[in-house]
Amino acid sequence: MPSVNDRIIKTEYSEVMQKSYIDYAMSVIIARALPDVRDGLKPVQRRTLYDMYELGIRYDRPYRKSARIVGDTMGKYHPHGDSSIYEALVVMSQDFKKGLPLIDGHGNFGNIEGDGAAAMRYTEARLEKITQEAFLADLDKDVVDFIPNFDETEKEPTVLPVKIPNLLVNGSEGIAVGMATNIPPHNLAEVIDATKAYMLDENISTRELMRYVKGPDFPTGGIVINEDELLDIYETGTGKIKIRGKVEVEKARGGRINLVITEIPYTMIGANISKFLMDVAALAETKKTQDIVDITNQSSKEGIRIVIELRKDADVENFKNLLYKKTRLEDTFGVNMLAICDGRPETMGLKQIIRENVNFQFETATRKYKNLLEKELERKEIQEGLIKACNVIDLIIEILRGSKDRAMAKGCLVEGKVDGIKFKSKESKIMAAQLMFSEKQANAILDMRLYKLIGLEIEALINEHEDTMANIYRYEDILARRDSMAQVIINELDELKEQYRRPRRTQITTASEAVYIEKKAEEMDIVFLLDRFGYARTIDMATYERNKEAAQAENRYAFVCKNTGKVCLFTNTGQLHTLKAADLPFGKFRDKGIPVDNVSNYDSARESIVYAASQSDLNLYRVIFATKQAMLKIVDGGEFDVAKRTVAATKLQEGDEVISVAAYKEQRHIILQSREGYFLRFLVEDIPEKKKGAVGVRGMKLGAKDELEAVYFTRGVDDSAIEYKEKRVELNKLKLGSRDTKGVKIRT
Repeated sequence: MPSVNDRIIKTEYSEVMQKSYIDYAMSVIIARALPDVRDGLKPVQRRTLYDMYELGIRYDRPYRKSARIVGDTMGKYHPHGDSSIYEALVVMSQDFKKGLPLIDGHGNFGNIEGDGAAAMRYTEARLEKITQEAFLADLDKDVVDFIPNFDETEKEPTVLPVKIPNLLVNGSEGIAVGMATNIPPHNLAEVIDATKAYMLDENISTRELMRYVKGPDFPTGGIVINEDELLDIYETGTGKIKIRGKVEVEKARGGRINLVITEIPYTMIGANISKFLMDVAALAETKKTQDIVDITNQSSKEGIRIVIELRKDADVENFKNLLYKKTRLEDTFGVNMLAICDGRPETMGLKQIIRENVNFQFETATRKYKNLLEKELERKEIQEGLIKACNVIDLIIEILRGSKDRAMAKGCLVEGKVDGIKFKSKESKIMAAQLMFSEKQANAILDMRLYKLIGLEIEALINEHEDTMANIYRYEDILARRDSMAQVIINELDELKEQYRRPRRTQITTASEAVYIEKKAEEMDIVFLLDRFGYARTIDMATYERNKEAAQAENRYAFVCKNTGKVCLFTNTGQLHTLKAADLPFGKFRDKGIPVDNVSNYDSARESIVYAASQSDLNLYRVIFATKQAMLKIVDGGEFDVAKRTVAATKLQEGDEVISVAAYKEQRHIILQSREGYFLRFLVEDIPEKKKGAVGVRGMKLGAKDELEAVYFTRGVDDSAIEYKEKRVELNKLKLGSRDTKGVKIRT
């Protein structure tokens, strides 16, 4: 017996991982995420529909609980969890996602605004009529291959015999490993017309096919605005479709104007509707526009209706363009027509998808009519045997009466064996020996009931035989001539088109890019207020003058800036964050502000503000920096006039942080105070001017465990004093020293 070591296979770990990952990726691509080009369905969708077909949940029968369908599908065909099956069932029933819903849902199956479906134990479902007629109708005619399910206890179809290019009609979306598919839905009647055109001329071009398929037809309507780019998208199978919502103008009370959004881009389905409402509200809050009076969502089961009430003097077209530019009312649908073709993923254009579907139609039609022909030939054989038997019915009865058992009678009918059978005459025996019925004919004769001998029944049998012969000639013609088969397929397509067509919902056009002309605000002085909690707002100068003392006492920073300008926030981490004054709420003195985190990159959780100033003021001065490790420098304020929202205001050494930033105006002396009580006073002019990217120079010698705690400035003539550990310290009376010395210790 071989040892364990003999049975160990040694191989490269990287090779095993590579093979395993490739196997996993292909499994996801083929068996889960991507649709088959022939029926346009993913495995989970195909299995769900087939399970409903097997359970007999037809369109003309009662609904069944979704949980029953999901459980049966999971147990028989799709062992990947109930949530994925139920989600697929829900999506196939939602008319705002599918151009052609395949399942008739009963109960709460979610809505266009993103509310999810009720739990599967509450909802019910059944097949739609078109699903039975165009997706599942010929499964009993051996038109597709069946394979064992995951545990080989059931059989499932490899593909459904779908009679329309479902991949185009319903579209598809899915994310696999390293690839994704995103196919828009199209109009059923247009796709059928294009399919017929291809069948009549296989050399037809994509441009000619697009005479029929104008472009995508989204269930949510909307307007595709890049018609001139669609040809390239349908040629290559990839590209970007630009789609806008439909906006109507209504007059409201008081001379105001209502903009009513009645159709939305397909990409806005779900949570993006509420996101759109928030984005529109944000335009008003951030002063991007002052035209908005109110916004309401009046959508219902009847359709989308979002109403934006505007001021009387609003420029409607300019406001529309603002919505297109700043919200998802204009959005992009990224097309990637990727599907499984011949067992592998392939990106296909419009013509290739139609070609693959037509080839599939011919394949299923060939198998269908071969199956029907075999059944008709079998029926013909039996009918001819019965007609022949009726002509010699007296002899047949004589054989049956003279036979001892069924086998003896059958032997006589098939092979003319007469031994052991009692006949009334020699003539009957001679005639019986000449009978040559086939096996099937003999069984049919032996199973025939006496009422079949009635004259009308015999006449009906003859008529039935004539119908059978007509069917045989027809089926043989269909199988022998491609034109005949094509006509049969076209007739079926015409019937489906006539019964299930609907008007196009999405408008296709070429529109110019939305251009929003922003109204320039009249420049004026306002006052920026930042309280100790990090909330900022702005007020007008008159309000500030009336409440000056309170404003200075209640806020960390209060200074004048321009309403069109920016505010600079310097933080302890050495960062400079800029924010637009226009982005801050402007109002009354007691109004609440908004966190500066919301309008800048400042993060109050990991940094703190050490200085704030108007950017226009900084341009007039130089800025003094001091850090915990006593590094000092002066920077030209013009270096902080930047377009970026966040830049590094200074370079810090490891473990260091900024403790003071100040505009260099009339200060003469700087006083540095360390944590251990050392004070050093020297001239500000001793600090060198550096670039903002420099570290600076040392301003004070610190002890091993000491660090800079505070920075003060004096003009040299004033009597500035501070309270240090309950002791008054006159700053101007401190000994004047030199930069980079230890200073004097204040005894407490």
